[in-house]
Formats: sequence, C-alpha cells, structure tokens
Amino acid sequence: MIPSDLVLETSRALLRPLQMNDFESFLELAKEDSEMWEYFTLNLGDEKQLRRWFEMAFADKAANTRRPFTIIDKETGKIAGSSSLGNISMHDLRAEIGWSWLGKDFRSTGLNKNAKFAMMRYAFDELNFERIEFKTDVLNARARQGLKNVGGIEEGVLRSHMTMWNNRRRSSIYYSVLKDEWPRLKETIFAGIG
Repeated sequence: MIPSDLVLETSRALLRPLQMNDFESFLELAKEDSEMWEYFTLNLGDEKQLRRWFEMAFADKAANTRRPFTIIDKETGKIAGSSSLGNISMHDLRAEIGWSWLGKDFRSTGLNKNAKFAMMRYAFDELNFERIEFKTDVLNARARQGLKNVGGIEEGVLRSHMTMWNNRRRSSIYYSVLKDEWPRLKETIFAGIG
C-alpha cells in the first residue's frame, strides 16, 4: 500500500499530498491561462469544475487508487501545479502518472521533469513496479513531446476515449516506461536530477 501521506522530492520539486487549502492557489494558477484547459477533461479555471476535480482526487485517494500531489517549486517556495500517481494496481505492479498541470510561469523550467522523475523513481525503485503509463489528448502536441522527453514510448490511441468539459470526445494516446528501461533513463534523460 502506498502511504496516504507520501511526500516525494528532488532538489527542485516537492510533491506533497493535495490539501483542500490548496484550492485558492490552484484557482489563481488555473485562471492565468484559459487555453491550457483545451486538452484537459475539466476546465480548472472554472471554480465549480476545480471543486469537482478536488472531490474526485480525494475520492480516488480514499479508494487507494490515486495519490494526488501538490507540486511546489523549491526555488521559489510557491505552489506550481499538480500531478498524481493513479490508476494504481498493486497486483499488476503498474500505475499511471497523470492529472498533471503546471501554472504558466512554471512550464519549460524543468519542474515537470523533476516531478515525473520523483514519481517514477518511487514507483520503480521503491515499489518495484513493472510499468508506468501516461496518457494525453492525441491533439496535445506539447504534452506528447513532454512525455517523449521523460522517456515515454508511444503505444497507441484509444479512440473517442473521454468526454471533455466542453463536450468534445477526446481520443487518448498512451505512452509507457517499463522497469527494464528505467536504469538507462536515470543515466541519460534524468542525469543530474536527484
């Protein structure tokens, strides 16, 4: 079982459990860039949808299928966004890293790479998982490139997979990293992160 109070970190990123008192900071970040939510299942810049997102995160946490994190930029001490280790299957030794977003000032700073590293390191090195998977909107070129940048291997598209907040049907593309790929990634893509 993954502890409910799990904290992960690198020299750059602190991932601590999501708390209800993060709501106002998240809403402020989410409102800064309305275009960001085009590819997200909920528009977190909308207070009601953000509240729903929080409720779903806490329900998944209570069901032990997800550990939602608040990402804090250790350089500034500010809340930067969120990510989760979810769809956890202890039997299958796999989980998904997702529900990820950062405020616009924190993108392209290396913070996302640090957060992904912290979660993968925990999954592979501590839990001895066999697989980490990621999914994103097939139309989201930036996220797709970001998943390749953390070693994700493209697997395939699930057509008409999810309903978006604006009623568009999203096709999702999956990526994964396997346990036997992890040692090489730590020495290459993630070299210098610790």
